[in-house]
Amino acid sequence: MASGPSKKGKKTAAKRSLKSKNVKKESPPNGISTQEQLLQFYRYMLLIRRFEERAGQLYGMGLIGGFCHLYIGQEAVVVGMQAALQENDSVITSYRDHGHMLACGMESRGVMAELTGRIGGYSKGKGGSMHMFSRDKNFYGGHGIVGAQVSIGTGLAFSHKYKKNNAISVTYFGDGAANQGQVHESFNMAALWKLPVIYVIENNKYGMGTSVERASAETDLYKLGESVDVPGRQVDGMDVEVVKQAGLEAAEWCRTGKGPYILEMQTYRYRGHSMSDPARYRSKEEVDNIRTNSDPIKMLGERLIKLNAATETSLKELDREIRSIVADAAEFAQQSPEPEPKELYSDVYVSA
Repeated sequence: MASGPSKKGKKTAAKRSLKSKNVKKESPPNGISTQEQLLQFYRYMLLIRRFEERAGQLYGMGLIGGFCHLYIGQEAVVVGMQAALQENDSVITSYRDHGHMLACGMESRGVMAELTGRIGGYSKGKGGSMHMFSRDKNFYGGHGIVGAQVSIGTGLAFSHKYKKNNAISVTYFGDGAANQGQVHESFNMAALWKLPVIYVIENNKYGMGTSVERASAETDLYKLGESVDVPGRQVDGMDVEVVKQAGLEAAEWCRTGKGPYILEMQTYRYRGHSMSDPARYRSKEEVDNIRTNSDPIKMLGERLIKLNAATETSLKELDREIRSIVADAAEFAQQSPEPEPKELYSDVYVSA
């Protein structure tokens, strides 16, 4: 695993990575976000949106191989959750992972270079879209097997409890994985041992091309842990502040030794399941309705203007800045060399 992307280039590392801040900012006691925090949330959601749009373009140009699952539309979930976490908390997710990496503070250059299979990527170009890590940011992957990361995330929670470090594991998975066997085995184990893990179900309405209603007998997915007494709640995953507040409450539950908690985030993906999915199983009107009435970035931008924390002009200027960062990441990714054949043998064994 690489330590991170190269620092070379005309633009500074600060500009490339939004000053390498992540969204774990100190909040007022009641959890209400300050205007500065709201602006930071907006920056990160916009960075994820523009990054994913460019990733889609590079995929279409044949510069990204394999699978590529975009996070467009779901940005408020990971940004809101990151705002509720502490620095030593761990994060693990599935294959729709680029947004999680950026929200954790990983540099856009390194993420984009990994997507294109280049040596400047976080896993030296060997992991691609679904398999990159950053121990520095406590980000334990991207995982390609549906639901497999849930048992690993539960193991991370066991590690936190064993070490007594007051940290928690935030384990993401989608509605399509919610009925996998290892998910329910993990619920049982976490409940039995009272492990500090938040299971975040990103319910974007469709697993592959099948709606939740056709795939799950219980469509309120936060209830799936009831048989083993794992509490949960349903959250508006399109509102970053609502997500943050729910995350704070769930984190407090876990940190005080009460065991696991399930958050079902009601969200929506604008694109297909992956870049190879034309998404003909839903209407254009359905997607347009969400974009018009529930887009997380649009709603937060309107809120910032209403609070006099931003203007339309300042938000457009921010968009230009973000586009510049993403363009630089794409250029870096295309200029970074491919890994040497000898890299096939690196990072295979760890000295212990």
